[in-house]
Amino acid sequence: MIIARSPLRISLGGGGTDLPSYYREHEGFLIAAAINKYVYITLHETFVEDCIVKYSQLERVKSVDEIAHPIIREAMRLTKTSGNYLEMTSMSDIPAGTGLGSSGSFTTALLHALHTHDRRLVQKHELAEQACKIEIDILKEPIGKQDQYIAVFGGITSFRFTRDDRVVVEPVRMSNETLANLEDNLVMFFTGYTRAASSILRDQDSRTKERDGAMLDNLHRVKEIGLASYEALRSGDLRRFAALMHEHWELKRGRSAGMGNGDIDRWYALAREHGALGGKLIGAGGGGFLMFYTEDKTRVRHAMREAGLTEVRFKFDFEGTATVSYQ
Repeated sequence: MIIARSPLRISLGGGGTDLPSYYREHEGFLIAAAINKYVYITLHETFVEDCIVKYSQLERVKSVDEIAHPIIREAMRLTKTSGNYLEMTSMSDIPAGTGLGSSGSFTTALLHALHTHDRRLVQKHELAEQACKIEIDILKEPIGKQDQYIAVFGGITSFRFTRDDRVVVEPVRMSNETLANLEDNLVMFFTGYTRAASSILRDQDSRTKERDGAMLDNLHRVKEIGLASYEALRSGDLRRFAALMHEHWELKRGRSAGMGNGDIDRWYALAREHGALGGKLIGAGGGGFLMFYTEDKTRVRHAMREAGLTEVRFKFDFEGTATVSYQ
């Protein structure tokens, strides 16, 4: 029995500049943090020749090529895992479609489990790139590289996406006091909305490829905010970081009409009225989790609870993709 897990993530600045359509022309930069909410993959050898795959559906097939789930099928093709006499199950602490990068976490945990099963040691950069190859190159999803990389590396980490497709990974070094205050003062609430990010990201991707001036100006400023957020965290200026979060959210709302809705805008304004210094909707937009930075958590929590939102408390994860059990 093998149990592997990858953390989900929150974006802290620069999100959207990790799509190839942007960084291959302009270079991208963002900061993300892994949190202690996970996607789990279990692999178990059986006495049945079939390959059994359990997720939101159940598949029982004779060969890898028959697997309907595209990521599972392509991951097993990439690792050349036969699938015979193998049972695979996936579980998650948070539902998919909530903006926390679950697809990247799923793919990296799956690849890690398959490599462990076949007794292969794969370095972190290679594992992240394999996950990107499956989702971006093979399955043609209009996504960036943020989710796969932060799932693998964990921590609070900056990523520079170069024009030649390299990813430069650097932990955001801050004082222990700043780290503790950041973790303590970030609060996250589920909006009740789930969504597929593809339509919003596809619109950004196509407009960027078409060199749409408004979209490029937006993304250039988002990258500047990511770099400024990096400096704010390193220097311990968390109020500055919170103000940048708010500016980032305003820019993000201007990127796509589907980014928010009346409820999300109302809840965001309500949190600001009750002490949130900055905030954002995590992920591509349209639903998922609202996150705020506040020095008055009690007021914000009370206001959000009265509005009907559910808080999900979290801590940062510094391990990244890992094997939980190997027997």
